[in-house]
Amino acid sequence: MSKQDLTRQEEFKRATAGALRAVAHAEPDVQVAFQPGPAGVSGKRVRLPLPTRTLPPAEMAKLRGAADAAALRLRHHSDAVHAARMPQRKEAKEVFDALEDVRVEAVGSRHMSGVAANLRARLADQCEAEGYDRMTRKDQLPLPAALSLLARERVTGQTVPDAAQRVLDLWRDDLGGKAEAALAEMAGATEDQEAYARAARRLLAALDLAEAEIEAESEDQEDGEDQGEQSPMQDNSGEGESQSQEQEEMLGAQPEAMQGEAADEEIEETEDEGAAAEGDDKPGGPQQRKEVAQTDDLSRYHAFTTQFDEVIDADELCDPEELTRLRQQLDQQLSHLQGVVSKLANRLQRRLLAQQQRAWEFDLEEGLLDAARLARVVVNPMLALSYKRELEADFRDTVVTLLIDNSGSMRGRPITVAAMCCDILARTLERCAVKTEILGFTTRAWKGGQSREKWVQEGKPRNPGRLNDLRHVVYKSADAPWRRARKNLGLMLREGLLKENIDGEALDWAYRRLRLRTEHRRILMVISDGAPVDDSTLSVNPGNYLERHLRRVIHEIENRGDVELVAIGIGHDVTRYYRRAVTIVDAEELGGTMMKKLAELFDEDAAEAWHRAAAERAAMVI
Repeated sequence: MSKQDLTRQEEFKRATAGALRAVAHAEPDVQVAFQPGPAGVSGKRVRLPLPTRTLPPAEMAKLRGAADAAALRLRHHSDAVHAARMPQRKEAKEVFDALEDVRVEAVGSRHMSGVAANLRARLADQCEAEGYDRMTRKDQLPLPAALSLLARERVTGQTVPDAAQRVLDLWRDDLGGKAEAALAEMAGATEDQEAYARAARRLLAALDLAEAEIEAESEDQEDGEDQGEQSPMQDNSGEGESQSQEQEEMLGAQPEAMQGEAADEEIEETEDEGAAAEGDDKPGGPQQRKEVAQTDDLSRYHAFTTQFDEVIDADELCDPEELTRLRQQLDQQLSHLQGVVSKLANRLQRRLLAQQQRAWEFDLEEGLLDAARLARVVVNPMLALSYKRELEADFRDTVVTLLIDNSGSMRGRPITVAAMCCDILARTLERCAVKTEILGFTTRAWKGGQSREKWVQEGKPRNPGRLNDLRHVVYKSADAPWRRARKNLGLMLREGLLKENIDGEALDWAYRRLRLRTEHRRILMVISDGAPVDDSTLSVNPGNYLERHLRRVIHEIENRGDVELVAIGIGHDVTRYYRRAVTIVDAEELGGTMMKKLAELFDEDAAEAWHRAAAERAAMVI
């Protein structure tokens, strides 16, 4: 690249950083860093995407928009006010953050036309890059993106980009009166962050995203009535108050009509159980019968229907052009962490190759002449010549499966780092003759999809079990070389892919695939950032329905001993589920942790100890 291009790139970065500080009215100590990855603001530090050296016009406009958005957040946003109204659930937090971004950008756009144009261009580019124009169903558009676009349209009075019009029309029809009123209130309170935050929380409450938090904080009569409507359900559930609250926290956002259906179903179930228990002559009969029924429901995990589940190759989920673009985006991210993770990968490779090196057997009567022992023959000619023979080290053929959580909570840096680590790890293990399989798990839709629709059409029968459509993705099969599957890993960065997670069935699926392999040693590594959560399933089942199934699957795999199971939790304590597990706080630690755990597994002493323990557990089970 020419020196002129380098100078132009540096000048653009300096100008952008200066404009950001000027728009933000920020102090000189605000740091602006240009790094690979999405833009973000943390305290007085701003991270902007790293521009290329050629600086095409489209990229410059996109980067200016990101810089203006960061500047407006520094200028018009208060972390204290935002934290005071922040909901507890992760999905609600994402929506709340997105709505605040809409507010600060709307306030800045009113006073600076250039900033408004930059933000508009950035939004249009984002909608096209995420493929909003190709979405035909409401559930394909993530909830934070949908609500932020609707709020932006209402607050600014401008239409959303053409690419998002069709899919956003599907959301407008299902908002409901309370949500529309909350959006109108937000539009009139953009200059007051606290008032805007209260209105945003009402919007979340209208969509059942943060209803419990709103009831605890609000003093309105309407909220008090909502609490009164909920109390009979809690009294009839047969559970303690703490468990009801825990189950409510695990429930996710769902449309207002859907929540009503779930509530009606729960009331019908409790009334039927109470009626059946009235004929019991034993004291405390109703309570005892209810506990037995609930235990039976939990022990019989099942899916309402598997008709809409799919196991699909990654290249079938998007067109080749988009897959190429996503892979290029991943390559750009890889350039940042290539050095650190590659060093760890090389260390793992040296350990594996050392175990595959040949050994020698000495002091034999025939074979290759051992030149190192000729000196003793010279000293004493009566001694016989010594020979040696080469032996193959006992390195068992191995296959490794990486099972990646593709839920919405992995969006952003966690899924990007996971994709990068899988890419580097697959290349490393392939050089060591260790086959690698990369799998992902999510759902096809938010809030149930076609499975829930079928359940509603059939009259909402009791105890439906799992109520969502599974999507299990094969990024790389064990027999496929890395060069053929490298593009597929970029699919993890696709925004519309990440939805909800049903870990138990995904783990069982990956385990069954491994059992079909002929390799002598089979390793399954799970990477996740949270407990299994599916709003549709949990709305009509006990709150720990999915978690209990996950524990049961893990228990069966670990006790059978034919697959070595290890888990890595990102910000989530997985040690309470898995015997062999580690929890990391930051996604940046994932690469080193993956290499370390695999190195431990390939250590011969550790492997022998594990197999002895597995054999003992299997004997105890028998």
